[in-house]
Amino acid sequence: MPKKKRPREHIIADLSVNHVERYVFLCGYSVERIEFDYGFDLVIFTYDTNGEIENGQIYIQLKARNSLKVLENQETIAFTVTRTDLELWLFEPMPCILIVYDAQLDIAYWLYLQAYFEKLEKFNLSKVGETVTVHLSKKNIVNEEAIKKLARYRDDVLRQLQGVIRHNV
Repeated sequence: MPKKKRPREHIIADLSVNHVERYVFLCGYSVERIEFDYGFDLVIFTYDTNGEIENGQIYIQLKARNSLKVLENQETIAFTVTRTDLELWLFEPMPCILIVYDAQLDIAYWLYLQAYFEKLEKFNLSKVGETVTVHLSKKNIVNEEAIKKLARYRDDVLRQLQGVIRHNV
């Protein structure tokens, strides 16, 4: 009787998590894996220079593929996401980051989802079909610098929220 086999998609999914976690740890941050994936795979927690936890989190949705669809300009990756995921991501106040991992090249690219859709002039979630194709810049490589940039995005959101709270008090 044949034994159960580990499919390639499980291997590359684990490689994608490992790839991102390494850079998070190199920044001195921590990451929690989400056991049941309903739109997020990882949550990043950051710490100040004294090692004290900082407010806010960074939510990560990971997608892993054997290869990615690169557009003709060779600088942009096209990736399809579902409307149901968008509904979660776009209404989350903390940064939601899509990370797409290319298992063949062992490289990952990131997209700050809320900022991406804010910049689209005529985007209307209520008029979206079941899926939407997003474009990730090949310049947005996941590395230590990128993880620190994501923490700055989170800090920007916290400043905006603090301004709203102060204004309403």
